[in-house]
Amino acid sequence: MSVSRTERLLNLLIALLNTRYGLRRSELREKVYHDTSGNDVAFGRMFERDKNDLRQFGFDVETLTDLGWSEDDPATTRYRIGKESNRLPDVQLEPEEWTVLLLASQLWERAALGTAAQSALRKLKASGQLADVELPAGLQPRIKPAGQAFDDVVAAMHSRHPVTFSYLAGSTGKDEVRTVEPWGLGSRFGQWYLVGHDRARQAARHFRLSRFTSAVAILDKEHYSPPADFNIRQELDRLPELPLRAAVVDVREGRLLALRRRALAAAETPADAAAPGRPDAGFERIALHFRDPEILAEELASYGPDARAVAPEELVVAVRRRLRAAADFSESPTPDYSFSPARSRPSRSRTSEDQLKRMLQLVPFLVHNQGLHIQEVADHFGVSRDELEDDLRILICSGLPEGYPDDLLDIQWENDHVFITQDLDLNRPVRFTVDEACALLTGLETLNGLPGIAEGGALESVTLKLLAAAGEEGLRAASLAGPEMGPADAAIHDTVRQAIGSRSRLHLTYLSPQRDKVSERDVDPLRLYSLDNTWYFEAYCHLVDGLRNFRLDRVQDVYPNGQHAADGLTASGAVPAKLFTPNDDDTTVTVQLTRQGRGLADDYYAERTAELPDGGLVAEIRFGNTAWLPMFVAQHGGAVRIIAPEDLATSARVWLEASLARYGG
Repeated sequence: MSVSRTERLLNLLIALLNTRYGLRRSELREKVYHDTSGNDVAFGRMFERDKNDLRQFGFDVETLTDLGWSEDDPATTRYRIGKESNRLPDVQLEPEEWTVLLLASQLWERAALGTAAQSALRKLKASGQLADVELPAGLQPRIKPAGQAFDDVVAAMHSRHPVTFSYLAGSTGKDEVRTVEPWGLGSRFGQWYLVGHDRARQAARHFRLSRFTSAVAILDKEHYSPPADFNIRQELDRLPELPLRAAVVDVREGRLLALRRRALAAAETPADAAAPGRPDAGFERIALHFRDPEILAEELASYGPDARAVAPEELVVAVRRRLRAAADFSESPTPDYSFSPARSRPSRSRTSEDQLKRMLQLVPFLVHNQGLHIQEVADHFGVSRDELEDDLRILICSGLPEGYPDDLLDIQWENDHVFITQDLDLNRPVRFTVDEACALLTGLETLNGLPGIAEGGALESVTLKLLAAAGEEGLRAASLAGPEMGPADAAIHDTVRQAIGSRSRLHLTYLSPQRDKVSERDVDPLRLYSLDNTWYFEAYCHLVDGLRNFRLDRVQDVYPNGQHAADGLTASGAVPAKLFTPNDDDTTVTVQLTRQGRGLADDYYAERTAELPDGGLVAEIRFGNTAWLPMFVAQHGGAVRIIAPEDLATSARVWLEASLARYGG
């Protein structure tokens, strides 16, 4: 959408908003489009596209006809936009409600719904002043990015398009192509599930996103209608958890402490867990519980030659399949690629659609926040000053068709403080889109299990207010359900949270799987954050004299040591917290990612990326510890490979072949 089209849509919007009786197509063509080409067919197509674009931005374009005339007659058909039908109702929030709303808006982080959540939040801020609130000390819950498949399914679900994908069927263990009408998407048991109508089986089915073996293709030429009363939460509540089973694994002596911690005692080992044969020399045989063979296979594949799945057979097959896929991908030819300039987050390129959406939020924001410094306005919308001034220049040239100077938007910023004196009925934000309503309402529902947040009435009251404001779009939030947020060990979570609030130092006994060792250290905790219900805390570690991140479920013991945390310590950056703290001695590694695995570029904060024709990426990522990179490649089973440095790529290939050799090649 070119800049001229952006201006045209904005002027069309203002014209349709500011007419009581409607404007005929001929009037719009002459006064807004300034089209004298005489080509009625081409103009008609352009006008229909523009009407659809305005509807996507949340505006209902009404069609009016004179009594007795048909809508098919352009000479008698008029168009307008009702001034109230498209507007977001006023939402008055108390400070406690703003607190939980801000937490909910931050949950999605890098998923596509993260952009929608921030857009919805800006609309709420545009209609009034944001209360001066403080978020809970050091608390930053987040929903774990579920990859490109998640974003694709959400986009298809909200636009009512079917999808097709290859799927590893749990019943047969074979890849099957499925065509599905997506009704809902939700998280249960640590996994994301798609629920929809399977066209081949003519019945509703559940599909786990981690079993998708291809990219999701959206059939954008087709449409469907989901059941009117569908609720993804109720549907997933009926989904039974997989039964607890026992696996047999041979583990290298003295290694894999994290896995050994979960080993069953002899008295707990089920009789049917016995496996034929004996472990190789230097290995020990253990049994452990599991529910999902694919999840355990991902972990065991990452251990490579230090572990071998022995039973059951489906687990063995799953590990071998991951290792084989990783080895084959690592041996494939290196693609041609060219890096784009170093990027800053967010990585998604800005489009003219983003610009128009931003301008429609900018006008009501300026109306309610007169006199702000121009840089403060730019920071609020996450753009540079130059980008904001581009927006303002387009706005001040926009107004009523063939109007006088007083009929143009009047915005001034010559003294670096922005004032608006003529808003042309753009003084209230547009109602929530489906994405925006789902992002906030699902985020609020997800906070229900978070300690210290669910108590009190703020969470319930802000949810009811947003449901009322969102209208029909809010009802469609029933198609999306977030994960459980409660920490597995509430006592450790509470200890760390109290230490952050009181600025206390903690003594920590910590198991590091990458280094395969247990260490004792004193730390000054700075903030708690999560990916779903896996919680971490960032702290200044006095053992290494630097910032480090610790997983709560790897903490074996923690208690205040009686000392105060050092003064002047701050977390590594703003929301969201990063899982990885960069250091000067990090190694820059070039990796290739498939379309399914491209989300890893965001997960690991890639510094540069290059798009590939198949939808994959080549990315440059900084790693502090390169010894675990073969584990990283194996864990993702064919979704990632190392390209450079060559010695690391070679080491990974050798390691993968050694791992496969444990399974007979």
